[in-house]
Amino acid sequence: MIKFNIAASVSLGAALLLAFAARLLIAFMIDIPPYDKPLQWIVENIGSTVMMIAAVILFFGIGYWKLINRKAMGNKLFRTIRWTFMYAFLQSLGLMVGFVIIGHLIAYILIQHTSYHGTLDWIVNHIGSTPVIAVFGCLLFLAFFFWTSRNMILYLKEIRQGLQQMAEGKLDHVIPVKAADELGEIASSINILGEQFKQLLQEERNAEKTKNDLITGVSHDLRTPLTSILGFLELIENDRYQDEVELRYFVNIAFEKSQHLKRLIDDLFEYTKLNNGMPLAMEELDIVGFTMQLAEEFVPSLEKAGMSCRIQGAEDALWIMADGDLLVRAYDNLIANAIQYGHAGKSIDIRMEKAQDEAIIQIVNYGEQIPAKDIPYIFDRFYRVDQARSAETGGTGLGLAITKSIIEAHNGLITVTSTAKETVFETRFPLAHSKT
Repeated sequence: MIKFNIAASVSLGAALLLAFAARLLIAFMIDIPPYDKPLQWIVENIGSTVMMIAAVILFFGIGYWKLINRKAMGNKLFRTIRWTFMYAFLQSLGLMVGFVIIGHLIAYILIQHTSYHGTLDWIVNHIGSTPVIAVFGCLLFLAFFFWTSRNMILYLKEIRQGLQQMAEGKLDHVIPVKAADELGEIASSINILGEQFKQLLQEERNAEKTKNDLITGVSHDLRTPLTSILGFLELIENDRYQDEVELRYFVNIAFEKSQHLKRLIDDLFEYTKLNNGMPLAMEELDIVGFTMQLAEEFVPSLEKAGMSCRIQGAEDALWIMADGDLLVRAYDNLIANAIQYGHAGKSIDIRMEKAQDEAIIQIVNYGEQIPAKDIPYIFDRFYRVDQARSAETGGTGLGLAITKSIIEAHNGLITVTSTAKETVFETRFPLAHSKT
């Protein structure tokens, strides 16, 4: 509001000054031909007061519109290149007419009151005032048009230079949005395109790095068991064993390493499928009944580890949209990890609850705390908190990465927190609307 008041005050002051100056100019021109007759007719039939008011309104409107339009407001109808050219044309035409009149008046004064009247009389008599005014007016119009349209031309050059910068790979370059017309929209669109291309390029680099990291990780994890298998097979091939007992020992180790190698390849294949957008067979699933049934299937493993499983929380069904087969794999990994690394706590808890429009499932174990420095990387592929323990128990380093991919493919979220008391793997899924 303050900006509008300031713009109105400035415009009104400028309009009064310009109208007063125009009034003085008319008073001077009213006795000079060829302006005398038209001006005398206007004064006699319209009136000088009406002309002054009209001039004030005109100048005020032009000034106020220009100030407001330049700041923030303005009508979008006039924010086009067509109107920019039209404005430059009218501005150049107005300036040309004004300067031609001023030049004509100066020439008139010089003819009447100075020694230059002989030269000017010769020009008027031999060339004619009309051709001189026409040539002078055309030259002035061209000069003024180039001057009034200079900002737009310079802005076009700036946009072109910005495009050249981007073409050279300088995607951080930003073209300033100076105009409210199509040129400003073009500059803004180019900036958005440059930002999107920069993001795509970064994503491509990240994908390339991910692929290289995956190849490196796979090569390392495949080479370790394969080296052991080849080593023990070489001992057998060269008869470097003492008796059948040692032979069976070598064969058993090679077999176990082969199983580990198969698990790693299977996990890698599943992880690759998930991250390549494998289609899901989605249907409504009661996550409470699903989790309770899954817990029952782990009873033999729990008894073997000397552990128990307690189910806490929601008794009512919680319906989500899920692919049951994939979800089994995710919770298999979580419960198996809880048994494997939490056996010191003698029990695991499965907590279920509803929070707003989400189903929350927590798998809790009371084993050794996961170090805080490892928490951010716990779901990364091939990442192991305890390298020696993972190798000993045959972990592939892909289980939690696969679990995270499955949960996120269901529009869910998985997080982990770990303290000296408990380690909690929490999963959240949006509830199915038809069952809420």
